[in-house]
Amino acid sequence: MESADGPARTLPSVGRLSWGPPFRRSQGRLGLSYGGQLLSPPTPRSQHNADPQKTAFLLRKQWALYSVTPLYGFSNAHLKHYARLLSAFTAAEKQKGLAVEVGVELDIKVTVSNIPDLKGSDRDQDAILVQLSLRSSASQKNSEEKLVWSGCFCCVSGDHLSENLPEDFTCLPLFLVNGAEGYTSIVGSWFQKTFDCCFRRLAISPLNLSWMAAMWTACQVDKTTSATELVFSAPCLPYPLDISYAVHPEDAKALWNTVQKTPGEITQEEVDVFMDCLYAHFHRHFKIHLSATKLVKVSTAIASAHCDGIIKFLQSKYLAGILMLLTELAISQIQ
Repeated sequence: MESADGPARTLPSVGRLSWGPPFRRSQGRLGLSYGGQLLSPPTPRSQHNADPQKTAFLLRKQWALYSVTPLYGFSNAHLKHYARLLSAFTAAEKQKGLAVEVGVELDIKVTVSNIPDLKGSDRDQDAILVQLSLRSSASQKNSEEKLVWSGCFCCVSGDHLSENLPEDFTCLPLFLVNGAEGYTSIVGSWFQKTFDCCFRRLAISPLNLSWMAAMWTACQVDKTTSATELVFSAPCLPYPLDISYAVHPEDAKALWNTVQKTPGEITQEEVDVFMDCLYAHFHRHFKIHLSATKLVKVSTAIASAHCDGIIKFLQSKYLAGILMLLTELAISQIQ
């Protein structure tokens, strides 16, 4: 599996993974009607009684994004068994292929658990959390454990993908990873071999980043201290050059309020006008045409996202809505 900021890499017995196509089908499901309107995602019914503590592990960490094809033969009833198998597989890979007996005490502990609170509707599959921890001493059962890697499979309001799937398939199209690439490759390889699925890095296009900038600027937060920051990459230069454009959050919100015509709805035209106003202001001060560059990162008080498929969630209130968007991006890549 490839790194968060590098080219595609090869998983054992899988072949080269590739970047996916841009955002397509997701426009309809997210509320972007054929007239071009985006309704702010409502709180899913299953989220009303959700415990925010059970999803707090997602906040304030960098997650690499992947799309995952449906898993064949996966069952929530066998999570502990999967953990034992994956633990042995991980230990064998780290020991360069030496045989490791399943069930033997290892210095690597794997847990696989479900998160019922992390879904958009009752028809979505429960999210699956995979965690790898290292024991300080393999000979001590109660030794201290250090979490070194986390991966979360989820499907938030993506139940339309599973409507026509056979019973043997489980739809969890979005995979979020936090941890070393080596463990990502090992875990991804085991899941691909065991459940006949395929992982691909999930990039975020400049178009989708501009939508995120507008959507997150429109969100209400109790207290905002961080600026809205847009990072652009200048093309066709012999050396890399990034341009950072920071806007005070109150100024960004005031600009958006002048652009938005109908509260609770966002159109492509409004997103374009919002970005054009920012470009015009920047050009007026620095004589640089940002429209000729590539938007590569968006940071707000709600979340931050990078075009390479890296995201950081900052507000639990909007977690479900952002995961709905990312689920749709993953589904569009699978299809």
